[in-house]
Amino acid sequence: MPGSGAIVDLTVDEVIGGIEDGTMIVVDVREPRELAAGMIPGSVAMPLSEFDPAGLPVDDGRRIVFVCAGGVRSRIAIEAARQAGIDVREHLAPGFKGWVAQGGAVALPT
Repeated sequence: MPGSGAIVDLTVDEVIGGIEDGTMIVVDVREPRELAAGMIPGSVAMPLSEFDPAGLPVDDGRRIVFVCAGGVRSRIAIEAARQAGIDVREHLAPGFKGWVAQGGAVALPT
């Protein structure tokens, strides 16, 4: 059954590896005011306040990994996607704050 597995907490290094090898796409669920400060390069913005699981890039072959500021809203997005029948389970556990603290690259939103 879609979404029946446990939520998987990923580290910054795991997400960097997945972006670099092309197996992951990051979906950022922070709000526009937060996104203005920067995003993980190549990530897709889908603010939680407007989140529609139907808009997730499920057909591009990469695993979807959610990110928010600190790891709470990304879990909410996972649950919303699961309710819509989409099997996603991974998020960046330390969030964007952890990404920045560990020196992850940051891009301005386009």
